[in-house]
Amino acid sequence: MRTTHLDIRPALLFLLLVVTAACAVGGQAESTSPKQAAGGRGGGGGAAVPVTVGKSAQKAVPLAVEVIGSVEPSSTVSIRAQVTGELNSVNFKEGDDVREGQVLFSLDPRPLQATLAQAEANLARDAAQAANAATQAQRASELAERGIATREQVETASSASNALQATLAADRAAVDNARVQLQYATIPAPISGRTGALMVHPGNLVRANDTAPLVVINQLTPIFVSFSIPEAQLPRLKEYLAKGAVHVEADPPGTEGPPPEGQITFVDNTVDPTTGTIRVKASFKNERRNLWPGQFVNVVMTLATDPNAIVVPTAAVQSGQQGSYVFVVKPDNTAEIRQIQVGRTSGDDTIVTKGLAADETVVTDGQLRLVAGSRVSIKPPVGQEAAK
Repeated sequence: MRTTHLDIRPALLFLLLVVTAACAVGGQAESTSPKQAAGGRGGGGGAAVPVTVGKSAQKAVPLAVEVIGSVEPSSTVSIRAQVTGELNSVNFKEGDDVREGQVLFSLDPRPLQATLAQAEANLARDAAQAANAATQAQRASELAERGIATREQVETASSASNALQATLAADRAAVDNARVQLQYATIPAPISGRTGALMVHPGNLVRANDTAPLVVINQLTPIFVSFSIPEAQLPRLKEYLAKGAVHVEADPPGTEGPPPEGQITFVDNTVDPTTGTIRVKASFKNERRNLWPGQFVNVVMTLATDPNAIVVPTAAVQSGQQGSYVFVVKPDNTAEIRQIQVGRTSGDDTIVTKGLAADETVVTDGQLRLVAGSRVSIKPPVGQEAAK
């Protein structure tokens, strides 16, 4: 009988290859570094998150209210004629600065002079008649004492004298009125200021109290800036007004140099119920004529100054379920979540009343990719990147 022998060497060789491959995979898994393993478990490992940062600082910060205001002249006068007549002359150019009392317009005085002369003539005539009537009344009284004149004649003469005295008083009033009307033919400036557009020219007929003014004068020094603040700010404004002057800056757009400074001089006596604001005025000397009537300006009303406030860029402050917080970059370039208490904002800064100290590094951009313990890489601001 023939015995058959099986060759098992190919199977053993295959099994040996499988075992060798398994050992190689296990060894590779065991050789993974602890740093790589930690990177897979938490936010502190892995690639660093690029962020932009800023610094907290301690500095003096004003308690200010920033609004938009409009410039108003301190006085406005519309010049109108008080008598009718032909305009003889205009003694200024439109847009000129004029002084109080300076003659602006002259009307034709001849009709008014004639009226005055007539009134003076009537006064002279009636004065002579009144003097004669007084003499007649005196004579009648003397004759009555001697029994020559009757009582009726005395009373008639006395009544005539009294009537002429009343006429004389009316004549004097007419003369005074005619003189005033003649004065109206010359129109002076009632205030010092800057003239506007001229509405009439010599040769035109000017009517008394016409609707359109001859010219409008605005007083520019001093000048007012009017603005409105929320009614919630009114108690604080009243508090600081009681302590002293409240300073205001008005910055016209497009101007260079420091903004003009003024003081609060008026607070309205009622709050506007439709807007919930109250109107306030500040007075400015306006010596350089930086402010112009009708102009819109950026108003900063400074109530007080906090000398030692901790501030951070407003872009660093985030809001969460537990309140406001910031990401603080620690010396090892990892991010820490820091809960803070926010006081108020001032420009691009936010005042922090609790939770931060001065000179700490906070993240201002890139917070959405951060968690507690994330590694960060600080990138330069946009302006510096563009410069490079």
